[in-house]
Amino acid sequence: MPRGLRRLVHLVLFCPLSKGLQSRLPALKVKYLLLAWLGILVTSWVVYMQYASYSELCRGHVCHVIICDHYRRGIISGSSCKALCEERSLSMQRCMSTSSTHQVYSGLWKERPVVIKCGLEDALKGDGAPDSLLRQEMALFDKPTRGTSMDEFREMLHGFLKSILGEQPSLTTLVGRVITLADVNKDGKVSLAEAKSVWALLQINEFLLMVALQEKEHTPKLLGFCGDLYVTERVGHSSLYRLEVPGYLQTLVPEALSSSLNQWLAPAWPRRARITIGLLEFVEEVFHGAYGSFLLCDASTRHVGYNSKYDCKMADLRSVASEASVRGFLRGRRCETNADCTYGRDCTATCDRLLKQCNTEVVQPNLAKVCVLLQGYLLFGAPLDLRADLEKQLRTCVTLSGLASQMEVHHSLVLNNLKTLLWKTISNTQYS
Repeated sequence: MPRGLRRLVHLVLFCPLSKGLQSRLPALKVKYLLLAWLGILVTSWVVYMQYASYSELCRGHVCHVIICDHYRRGIISGSSCKALCEERSLSMQRCMSTSSTHQVYSGLWKERPVVIKCGLEDALKGDGAPDSLLRQEMALFDKPTRGTSMDEFREMLHGFLKSILGEQPSLTTLVGRVITLADVNKDGKVSLAEAKSVWALLQINEFLLMVALQEKEHTPKLLGFCGDLYVTERVGHSSLYRLEVPGYLQTLVPEALSSSLNQWLAPAWPRRARITIGLLEFVEEVFHGAYGSFLLCDASTRHVGYNSKYDCKMADLRSVASEASVRGFLRGRRCETNADCTYGRDCTATCDRLLKQCNTEVVQPNLAKVCVLLQGYLLFGAPLDLRADLEKQLRTCVTLSGLASQMEVHHSLVLNNLKTLLWKTISNTQYS
C-alpha cells in the first residue's frame, strides 16, 4: 500500500480527533476503530444479503430458457412468443420478484414499458439442472391432449371455470373470451399449442382474474402471453408506499421510522384521496360482478399501485380469489380454532367448535380490510375540517362484518358515504 494511502487510512481510523484530545481521551481511538469496523461489517452483510436474495428470487433466465425451448419445439404458442424468442423485442430488465416461484420483471416490448410474469412452481423441487427444470415444466402443458375437439375443449373450459367461479349465467361469455384470446393467429381455430398455453395460464389465479376483469378500469391490461408467461401494462407505482424495507433489514430499521418516512414520501393528500377513490371503486367492481364475487385474501399496500395520473391500479392480483373457491376450500374443513379456517393470508371464517368444522362465511369483507390500510394512508395530512368525519367513517368501515345480513345494504352504504366524502373534497380542483 502506498505510504500516502496508509497515512490517509491511519488518519481516518485512528486520528478522528486532535492529538491533544486523544492524549486526554485515549479510549476514544478504540471506540472509533470499533465503530468503523462495525460499519464495514454491516455494509458487507447488507451487500451479501442483497446478492443472496437476488440470486434466489430472480430466475428470469430460467423462465426464458424454458418458454423459448417449448416454443421452438411447437409445444406452446402465444402472442408474445415471437417477440420474446425470435425478434428479442420483448426483454426482461429489472427483477421485482418476491418469490422464487413467481418471477416478476419490468421490461420493454417494442420500447413500451411492460411487466413480465412467469411461474416456476416446481423449480425448487428438482435438482436445479436445466434438463430437470424442463421436464418439470412439461407437466404444465399436458392438457388438452392430441385429438381433443373444439367442442370438448369448450366443455373443459366451462367445467374448469365453473369449479373456480361457481355457477354463473355469464360463463359461456367468458369461455368465448378465452377462446378468442387463445386464437393467436386469428384464423378462427385453436391449435393444440394455443390450447395448451391458455389452459396452463388459466391455472394462474391472476391471469384468470385479468381475463374476467379485463374491461375494469383498475385492473392492469393484459398485453400478451407465451406459454404460461404473460405480459401486462406496467403500473408506474407498484405500491401505495414508496419505501419498501427488505425482509433482512426489517430488524435493523424500526417500523415507526419506515412508517414516518413513507408518510412524508407519499403524494399530496388530494392525490392520495384520488387513489383511494379508485381503490374503493375496485372493491365495488369485484363485489357481485358479472362472474361472481371476489375476495381480497391478502390486503396489503404492496398489491395496490397507481399510475402517473394517480389512478388506482391493482399491481398484484394473485391474492384475489373467487368467493366460490374460498367457500370450496372452507367447506367441510376440520378445525380447532378460527386460524384453521383461513384461506390465503386473511380470508378467515369461524370454526364451529362443536362440529369441529369451518363455516363457509368469511368474517371480514373486502371493504373492512381496505379501510384498515387506508387509516394510516388517508388520515395523515388530511384537511382539518374533514379529519373528524373521515376518521369516524373509517372507524365504522373497519368494523364491518362479512355476515350476509349486513353485506348487501350496509356494505354499499358505508362505501358510498366514504367515496362521496372524498370526491366532494377534491371535486372541481386540479386533482379531480
